[in-house]
Amino acid sequence: MLAAVGIANSIRADGAVFLLEVDDAQMHFAVSELAHYEAESRPSPPAPPPPRGHPYAWFGCLVYVAVLLGVAHAIANGLVRLDAFDLGELNAARVQSGQWWRAWTALTLHLDVGHLAANLGAGVWFGYLAARELGSGSSWFLIVNGAALANWLEAELGPATHRSVGASTAVFTALGMLAAHSWRTRFHLPQRWALRWAPLVAGVVLLGWLGSAGEGTDLVAHATGFIVGVLIGAAAALPHIKYGLERVPQWLAGLAAFVSIALPWTCALLN
Repeated sequence: MLAAVGIANSIRADGAVFLLEVDDAQMHFAVSELAHYEAESRPSPPAPPPPRGHPYAWFGCLVYVAVLLGVAHAIANGLVRLDAFDLGELNAARVQSGQWWRAWTALTLHLDVGHLAANLGAGVWFGYLAARELGSGSSWFLIVNGAALANWLEAELGPATHRSVGASTAVFTALGMLAAHSWRTRFHLPQRWALRWAPLVAGVVLLGWLGSAGEGTDLVAHATGFIVGVLIGAAAALPHIKYGLERVPQWLAGLAAFVSIALPWTCALLN
């Protein structure tokens, strides 16, 4: 190899040891070339194993669809109080005055069919992928309450005049959670830096692409939901938290996710 790059050398035996000899003037270059050769000849690390997928990831998506369609049907057909939409929307002034439940109920309300359809499609897709990683019940419990936390933060820290509705905050909470959990779970595996950081980079790209589209888009809600999701996803990948989540039956976590919506709506309708 040294001869190929024009460095004169010789090899001689010294007992059981072979010595490589070069001129003193070329010793620095020889060492450098040998180091480059060793680095280039090093075998590539094996591909990381595929992540273990949880079964029944679709079940939580069906419940998500049923809840959004059920709320839309009940309000549109007068099956609940006529002012239910006003009682459930994220009204920052009302949240600041103590009506905490709006952070949850607003996730289930939509202004029109197009708004509802977009959040159904994106929510099912990201929710399914998150459920494959964390389990259907656990993932939806974290998505629902993480999105509600994002709504509450936006209402408490933003102007009192702010009002919004929609499950898009939950959509981007699911995206952030999925990206961070994938990144943190596989961070320790031997892989190139581009592959190691790819989940987070992809999540940010999708946030910019999907989270800023459409007229009247609530950019703050989308960004806040994504950031909360990233924090939740990274935390859920920590060994002791991951162990705790795995000990909770998925059906129980899923029931808790449903109650996380049903209880705030009960508070809103009884208000």
